[in-house]
Amino acid sequence: MARIILNETSYHGAGSVAELAGEVTRRGFQKALVCSDPDLIKFGVTKKVLDVLDGAGLKYEIYSDIKANPTIENVQSGVAAYRAAGADYLIAVGGGSSMDTCKAIGIIIANPEFEDVRSLEGVAPTKNPSVPIIAIPTTAGTAAEVTINYVITDVEKKRKFVCVDVHDIPVVAIIDPDMMSTMPKGLTAATGMDALTHAIEGYITKGAWEMTDMFHLKAIELIAKSLRGAVNNTPEGREGMALGQYVAGMGFSNVGLGIVHSMAHSLGAVYDTPHGVANAILLPTVMEYNAPATGEKYRDIAKAMGVEGTEKMSAEEYRKAAVDAVRQLSIDVGIPQDLKAIAKEEDIQFLAESAMADACRPGNPKDPTLEDIIALYRSLM
Repeated sequence: MARIILNETSYHGAGSVAELAGEVTRRGFQKALVCSDPDLIKFGVTKKVLDVLDGAGLKYEIYSDIKANPTIENVQSGVAAYRAAGADYLIAVGGGSSMDTCKAIGIIIANPEFEDVRSLEGVAPTKNPSVPIIAIPTTAGTAAEVTINYVITDVEKKRKFVCVDVHDIPVVAIIDPDMMSTMPKGLTAATGMDALTHAIEGYITKGAWEMTDMFHLKAIELIAKSLRGAVNNTPEGREGMALGQYVAGMGFSNVGLGIVHSMAHSLGAVYDTPHGVANAILLPTVMEYNAPATGEKYRDIAKAMGVEGTEKMSAEEYRKAAVDAVRQLSIDVGIPQDLKAIAKEEDIQFLAESAMADACRPGNPKDPTLEDIIALYRSLM
């Protein structure tokens, strides 16, 4: 038995943010709490959404106490802000951080017995769907607008915890590349490599099946073709990445990921490393580690990455070709190639233990030992 959960409605393409007003009106929503991070407000990105609401005379209040790796406290103050605003729905404008914060707020409002944010870790047995969320991503990366996952940082315990809840998926997603055009190069590269990691890990994860394979291979192809252009801010690059990251989300949300994500979550919790950067650095190395457990799948990955002549290659050749193509893309978009400037030797044991305990680890195609994870971190230092 396999299951697919997707948004009720999604809009795609330049200018699609204009559809927001119609959706709100049709659904009879009265007042939004708009969750967006301080930088997006400062640089006028959130304003594109607020202009649509203002133009239609729709009521809202803004909540912006959101960090790049959102914390338990960000969620708690968001819950209080929602109640104080008298809102009846949420709009998330931003990357994974705004959307993840929004999901946690929406779940707690609808399921007050989960007021303790830590109780949402893993697959939480919530009874009610989240308060309705309309998600408008401004990065082409996390695909949080179409997933049933969110990640919160426990600052006190120096760990990130993954929450998986069928009740948290936004009812509407608006994927407008114009909302992503102000993303700086570094963020475009990092979030794009996050999307590629979703597509590759989702394709080789233990739960993968035909329907999600279809999404993941298409996503790899779109990202390989579009990411370099998106980093240079071409309209085609932005459009391709907006779609590619969403298609990857349609897949991995339904089957899970692997240890690239587990190891990246540890780095994010301990050093506040941007999630996309951590994934991008780890991906080629972990792909090499996983290769023996992936059957012929790296042939398909290499082909989707644009490698020629894969049908004539031996397993060793196409596996190397897939890893090389991913590494080359990462170099081309300016991602650091090791953890030297990030991780410290004295933290490796803790990082590896956190990665082993992470919700993404069981999906990895090869079952790692603690020693394996330690060795993988070390090899990048």
